[in-house]
Amino acid sequence: MKLYNLKDHNEQVSFAQAVKQGLGSQQGLFFPLELPEFELTDIDAMLEMDFVSRSSKILSAYIGDEIAAHQLAERVKNAFAFPAPVAKVSDDVACLELFHGPTLAFKDFGGRFMAQMLSYVSGADEQITILTATSGDTGAAVAHAFYGMENVRVVILYPQGKISPLQEKLFCTLGGNIETIAVDGDFDACQALVKQAFDDEELKKAIGLNSANSINISRLLAQICYYFEAVAQLPQEQRNQLVVSVPSGNFGDLTAGLLAKSLGLPIKRFIAATNANDTVPRFLGNGEWQPNATVATLSNAMDVSQPNNWPRVEELFRRKTWRLTDLASGAVSDETTKATMRELAEIGYISEPHAAIAYRMLRDNLQEGEFGLFLGTAHPAKFKESVDEILGQELPLPKELAERAELPLLSHNMAADFAELRKFLMK
Repeated sequence: MKLYNLKDHNEQVSFAQAVKQGLGSQQGLFFPLELPEFELTDIDAMLEMDFVSRSSKILSAYIGDEIAAHQLAERVKNAFAFPAPVAKVSDDVACLELFHGPTLAFKDFGGRFMAQMLSYVSGADEQITILTATSGDTGAAVAHAFYGMENVRVVILYPQGKISPLQEKLFCTLGGNIETIAVDGDFDACQALVKQAFDDEELKKAIGLNSANSINISRLLAQICYYFEAVAQLPQEQRNQLVVSVPSGNFGDLTAGLLAKSLGLPIKRFIAATNANDTVPRFLGNGEWQPNATVATLSNAMDVSQPNNWPRVEELFRRKTWRLTDLASGAVSDETTKATMRELAEIGYISEPHAAIAYRMLRDNLQEGEFGLFLGTAHPAKFKESVDEILGQELPLPKELAERAELPLLSHNMAADFAELRKFLMK
């Protein structure tokens, strides 16, 4: 598998290099040189397969002979050790529930697959430092995926006071090879620190720096697989008129869905649903890329005003000669998010703010005869405080959260200052 740097097309790397490197020069994202496509008959046969077998086939279409098929299948089996069920919400809408993994969020798929790939492509004596920024769920998924792995040090930055207390407990109570830093700033400030670290060649070499954000190609490829798993659970008539609404912050999930479509998965159209951080909906509306300052919302994992993965979306549309104007999008306010969560509860489905935004945009855009699927990216209990308050009921804690809720936080506190972070990383 060859990948090229979106900022310097002459920089081309193997899959193994891209996994180890994370970003290319000038902080450019890696993108597949070949865009594989399955025949319709292949797609039909694949939709009959089990999740792990089908996912192995999808991933090997990209990775090629860099990893032997049996090795890849074994790693996929280790990574995807939990289901991604489609739950009926109403006659024409369902939710793809991506929160049945160990940290109750969709990022378990990408985080665990990346951990499997990184351990496969790294030498036994190679020291690796994973540095990543999180607006909530990435931190937990990455921490749990790499926890206890030899020769891997994980450093996670998150905006202090801007993620839910239970999200924080999930990954800031592990210790061991997992180090967490509460940064005095927003998610974009955390992300900027990560990018500065990657620009520091001396630092990169000294500590074997890598990132587990959705910018890492292994995470992105893993996410393609659950779109196929969703379609496999739908009857034929719903597959033919499928509209998918994706809650969007950094736009990794939407990129993966579009790559699934590019492989031949029959998805009629996508909706990019954002919160008040609406850079992309405004851009699609007026053609001007004008990020505003990030604002804090109920759906904190989507509080991103400069989405990292957007260049990949644009590149895919360019390569496939699709029209960006065909991508529906819109922003949902906190007030509407709350009202939508109550609306969902009334029809018997308990949701959290991110999925509620995707549902709202889907409901508002779905046409007669279409079938709608929205992504449930996190378990409602991860946002227990706000969900309890909005719905006026007490959500029970799943065991994954209950067993960490009372543990002490092990985080360091830090200003959004690169010199301070560099010193910490070099220690």
